[in-house]
Amino acid sequence: MAVASLAIGLRTAFVVLGCLATATVIYTVVTDGLPFRKELLTPWMAATLVDFYINILVIGVWIIYKESNWILSVIWIVLLICFGSITTCAYIVMQFLKLTPQESLLDPIYFVLLTNKKREEVESKKSILSVVSARVVFCVLGCLMLSTLVYTISTDGSPFRQGVLTPWLSATLVDFYVNVIAISVWVAYKESRWTRAALWIILLICLGSITTCAYVALQLFRISPQDPVYLVLFSSSSRSFLDDGRAVNGYEGTPQTETYTKLVR
Repeated sequence: MAVASLAIGLRTAFVVLGCLATATVIYTVVTDGLPFRKELLTPWMAATLVDFYINILVIGVWIIYKESNWILSVIWIVLLICFGSITTCAYIVMQFLKLTPQESLLDPIYFVLLTNKKREEVESKKSILSVVSARVVFCVLGCLMLSTLVYTISTDGSPFRQGVLTPWLSATLVDFYVNVIAISVWVAYKESRWTRAALWIILLICLGSITTCAYVALQLFRISPQDPVYLVLFSSSSRSFLDDGRAVNGYEGTPQTETYTKLVR
């Protein structure tokens, strides 16, 4: 019963967060005009956008893995780039709405993360980005964001001063932290200890995509270089279920009871 409540609670939370992000954008456009103005691109706005789009990249990679149709993947990625966390929330809510009652009772986050593709499609594409390549990519992205942060502080000073927080920077921060919440839910799902999950979430709030990249890279170092990259999405308890090949096809029909028992464990 608690697991079913989790699905409802998360779906409701992302509906509220999506409405908050939408209302923030509309209010900022009405009160401060469109964001496509040169004077808005201050050093801290530029740094925030780098931070924002690194997190967007992480969410976008999941969407590409999730979607079975490449046209739909492209559409969602374009929407994600243009509308940020509004798209994130809409996509996550849609995935929760697609869950069957049985999936909601078992492990809703697992089934939301799980791809819609058949196993053969997933296996045929796993060589596009190897575990080793993914490790390098996220280490480089983390270093890029750290360098951006250090450079902005050294050239423009601390962000905690009057005049830095413009209306559009405030709107971007709301957008950014809605995506941080989405990533935090995944981190909480991944971690077996709540203390460790809480520590990572605090670091996400404080350091943004630097923490995102560090966390993803760490998870990639915990799996074998021969493993498919998508295993990094799932908790260790779900990973053993994926390894036997039954879950990668997605949920179709009514699996046997013992399969369900293995998943819940």
